[in-house]
Amino acid sequence: QAQLVESGGGLVRAGGSLRLSCAVSGFTMANYVMAWFRQAPGRQRDFIAAIGWSGTGTEYAESVQGRFTISRDNAKNSVYLQMNSLKPEDTADYYCGAISGSGNFRIMDEYNFWGQGTRVTVSS
Repeated sequence: QAQLVESGGGLVRAGGSLRLSCAVSGFTMANYVMAWFRQAPGRQRDFIAAIGWSGTGTEYAESVQGRFTISRDNAKNSVYLQMNSLKPEDTADYYCGAISGSGNFRIMDEYNFWGQGTRVTVSS
């Protein structure tokens, strides 16, 4: 049974940093593109960042480009999101997702597996 468990969320002041982790089990993570999405209250779940199977290819939403860094460790079955220079508008629930190679990683509905999310709150 596929399972993704996010951790690392919390309350941080604007300008601060957080590192989110996503622990994967129940499937071979190395065969999937991994990504982070976020969902603010009352809004849809939006793409944040994605990373290819080997970790050499990454894509970011314009809103986080230069501030967030996605990485993965296939040996540890884990994906990470380093978030720097956080802003109040980054406040959201953050979700880790896994998508097979044929899907469009920017589209939420095409993902195969999701975690339960971790909440990030950035105070001004």
